[in-house]
Amino acid sequence: MAFYLVSAVLKPDLSKELEQLLRKNAFVDLQPFGKVLSRSLRHARIRDDGFAVWEEEDYCTPPLAQERAAALDRFFERLSVAPVQAGEGWNRIKRKPRVNNCHFRGKRGGFKERCLR
Repeated sequence: MAFYLVSAVLKPDLSKELEQLLRKNAFVDLQPFGKVLSRSLRHARIRDDGFAVWEEEDYCTPPLAQERAAALDRFFERLSVAPVQAGEGWNRIKRKPRVNNCHFRGKRGGFKERCLR
C-alpha cells in the first residue's frame, strides 16, 4: 500500500454536486476504495493557491487510477500526487481550512480563503 498527498482544482460548476454526493455517502460502496476516498474528500483542505489537498492511500499503478475513473476526474482538474508516508500528508495540511467549510469562488476553480467557522 502506498500513500499520496493529492492536490487538485475542484471544477467550479460541480462543487455543490460533490458536496451533496459526499453527504449521501455516494462513493462509500465503490470497491475497493470507496470508504477511503469518501473519508479523504470529507477531510480535504484548501491550500493558499486554491487547490484542494488530501492524503489518499492507494494500491494502483498509476496512482489513483480507479478513483480517477470513478469520481476524481469528473470533479477535479489539474490533479497531481506526491508520495508520502502514512499520516505525513495530513500532518502537512492540518492547519489549512477544510474544503467543506469554505465558500467556493471564481470562474477558474479553486477556493477563496473565506471560511466559515
